[in-house]
Formats: sequence, C-alpha cells, structure tokens
Amino acid sequence: MAPRRAHDARKGVRCERRTKNCWESVVNEIQNMANVDGVITPVGEARIPVMDRGFLYGDSIYEVFRTYGGIPLFFDEHWERLENSASLIHLRLRLTREQMMEEIRRTFMASGAGAAGQDVYVRYCVTRGEGPVDLFPNPELPNRYVIIVKELLPWRADFYSRGVRLAVSQTRRNPINALNPNIKGGNYLNNVLGVIEARELGADDCIMLNDAGLVTESSNSNVFFVIDDDICTPGESAGQLRGLTREALNEACAAHGLDILLRDISLQDAANATESFITSATREVMPVRSLVFPDGHTLEFPEGGGELTRQAMAHYRDYVERYLRAHADQRLN
Repeated sequence: MAPRRAHDARKGVRCERRTKNCWESVVNEIQNMANVDGVITPVGEARIPVMDRGFLYGDSIYEVFRTYGGIPLFFDEHWERLENSASLIHLRLRLTREQMMEEIRRTFMASGAGAAGQDVYVRYCVTRGEGPVDLFPNPELPNRYVIIVKELLPWRADFYSRGVRLAVSQTRRNPINALNPNIKGGNYLNNVLGVIEARELGADDCIMLNDAGLVTESSNSNVFFVIDDDICTPGESAGQLRGLTREALNEACAAHGLDILLRDISLQDAANATESFITSATREVMPVRSLVFPDGHTLEFPEGGGELTRQAMAHYRDYVERYLRAHADQRLN
C-alpha cells in the first residue's frame, strides 16, 4: 500500500487523502482565527478576561476592512481613523502601524487564507485593557489588541440584483455633543436598537435620524439619495461616522465628472428621492429598493439601482481596481 500523503488538518489548506479507489484532492475552507495580544488561536478558543474594559463598558475602538487578492483595502486610511478614534477617547496605542500590520499578516496566514487564495474579513480592535470595576480608566493600563480574520461571507445576491430594504427607525442617532460619531467604538447598542426596529418592520436595515430629524446613516453604512438628479449624502455635521468607502466613492465619482453633494437631508427630501444606495467596506455600493417611513408609507426605488446608482457602482469598482494595482506591495501573503 502506498504511504499516506502529507496531511494538514487545518481548514483552508489543500491536502490529499487516500480513498479506496484513488487519491483525491480535498480543499477545505479557511479557518476563522483570532489574535489576542499576539496569541493566535481559532476564534472559538480565543480568550479575553472578563475584567477587560472593552467587555465591561464597550471601552474600545476598532476598524474593519476586507481583502482583494490578499491586499487590504484602504489599510492606511483605516489606521489613520483608528488613531483618530484613540485620540478622541484619550487612549495611547501601544502598537505602531507596522506592528499592527504584521500581526494582521500573521493571523491571515494562520487562517490558511493565503494558501487557499480566499479573501477575508479583518476586524482589529483595541480595548483600554483589564482593570477594576471603575468607570474612570487608569491611564497606565496596557491596552489590549484583538484581531479577527474570518471568511468573507458574500452579501445576499438579491441585495445587488434587486436592492436592500430600509426603514426609518424611531431610535435616534446619538447626539454629536453626547458621543462623537467619529469614534469608531465598540458600543453599538444605539445601532442595534435601530436594526431591531427595522427587522420588526420587515426591512433589512434601518436609517437613523439625528435629534433634529435629519438623516444620518444606516446602522453601519453611509446612505445616499438621488434628489433632483443629484447624488446627495448627509454632511459631516449630521452625526454619522466618517465613512472611508463614502470618501473613496466621492473621489471615484468626481474623477468621472459626477459630483456628490454633502447636504442636510430631511425626511421630506428623502421622500422626494428617485434612487438610493448605501456603502460600507464589505458592501461596496449596494442599491436600496425600498424605504419605510415612520407613518408607514413605503417609497419604492428602481430594483437593482437606477442610472446614477449603477454609475456609482461602476466608478467604485474601477477605483478599487486602480487602488489594488497601486498597493500590491501590501499583499498579506
């Protein structure tokens, strides 16, 4: 009998096994991995102390990006936003950009994604660390970093071919003077409540208003409307996170002579819109097919996106392709 061929039990690694009749090639999916302060394990085995302030209070910041061909999308921009979040919550990062990139790379390779040639979802988080049950943070606490590298699950195909359904939630976005929206922090209860409302209304996601009744964003994506033949999105003063995909889309469209207007958007403005879409790191540009208003009225949009939505989708894809060519040296494998 021929000897058993090399076997690697990790998911995501190609191996061969002996069957009754022949050798067969087996390709497993990648394994979701976590890196907690340099210790890399499958996500189900990762451990964080219960006294960690990120767990107790949501006292943490984070970023999420996806890879294309092993290249992180907008890594430098994500790192700059993390540094800004850290500054806003008075947190001193103990890892440099280069150190964080290396830890992400180690986790990526441990997942088997490099060998499997699959793209992944990467989330890296920094908590204020472990301390006593006390709201005031000891400035000497060593912060903790957590990196999650997991399979990049595709969004439902009909979210692109038809569009996503949104509903305006009764839950208002945190006021700017209560919590700076540019802190990408770990406490998402405000957004969670908005999504719960939307699902109860039969929608896929919500649109949240600020305390003045103006549109801010979806639960974790920026929102755009086509109003009077212009693509419009809420300005920075509305109270939404500074979206990196939104910024990239603004540049992409401007390069093709298609301007995106930053302006206040009321519910009446939204009711007059003829198209809508949302953007995020993993969604890219996703059309909206319907919007439920607080009075129960539903506004329908063109399925799969109208003309300007489709242009935005195409311009963004082109922008990403050019970005990847220019940043091939950041490939993780």
